[in-house]
Amino acid sequence: MSQNANVNAYLRTKVLTAPPEELRLMLLDGAIKFATQGREGLATKNYELSFNGISQCRDIVVELMTTIAPTVDAELAAKVRGVFSFLFTELTEASLEKNAARLDKVIDILKYERETWVLAMQKLAQERAGTAGAIAPANATPVSSPSSSTQNPARVSVSLSA
Repeated sequence: MSQNANVNAYLRTKVLTAPPEELRLMLLDGAIKFATQGREGLATKNYELSFNGISQCRDIVVELMTTIAPTVDAELAAKVRGVFSFLFTELTEASLEKNAARLDKVIDILKYERETWVLAMQKLAQERAGTAGAIAPANATPVSSPSSSTQNPARVSVSLSA
């Protein structure tokens, strides 16, 4: 079996066995990765790389948007869907206009969404464990962004049910 096949088998197993919150984190990581690839493609005028990265990111954003269940808080779900709808529009416009600044904005928002999701996963882990010391999985570390130094973590309030 080749190394590429081993990696694919590992990833397939990881996806098939991951809980829903981990899958969402993987999607956010993928969206950030592909948006960054698209940004690099624009910077180097490699429009094939740009198109592929932006297209993959857009596909992930659609998946993230359409899998939000409004069962716990319909208003919050609608607001989050609105954010992903905005990201989809920005990705489309960035691709058409070859506008790196729009992609930078998308990447910043995706990083912020990832940080927020990691906090939600940590809160869920605490609730499941019934202790204040529980933490999220090791791969769920926050991604720093230019705006993270000005963020107020006390503003985040998440309620998740197991």
